[in-house]
Amino acid sequence: MGINIQIFGSLKCQNTNKAMRFFKERGIKFHFVDLKEKSITAGELDNISRSVPIENLIDIDGKEYLKLNLKYIIHDIREKLLEFPLLFKTPVTRFGRLSTVGYEPEIWKKWIESAK
Repeated sequence: MGINIQIFGSLKCQNTNKAMRFFKERGIKFHFVDLKEKSITAGELDNISRSVPIENLIDIDGKEYLKLNLKYIIHDIREKLLEFPLLFKTPVTRFGRLSTVGYEPEIWKKWIESAK
């Protein structure tokens, strides 16, 4: 099937693993990007933030957010996400111009249907 899925996340993240399993079980190949090794580029972030508001992409409950003490600092979310990829709420899943954050199987099923 000609469906191009990209999953950004961490192998330690339960929802990232569930997302990968979701696509594997349906025989859909995906490209996984480990945020511990490679960051999302500025262009990719701009594309993602057309579907998902940028403030929904930052994990304010995550370890990285606490470690950087961002709760008490006025910061530019886009800048911080580009500088510290582990701040992303994961998984960030892309299908063409569409993106989701978190585990969203109902939306992904619609993507698969639309690609048939």
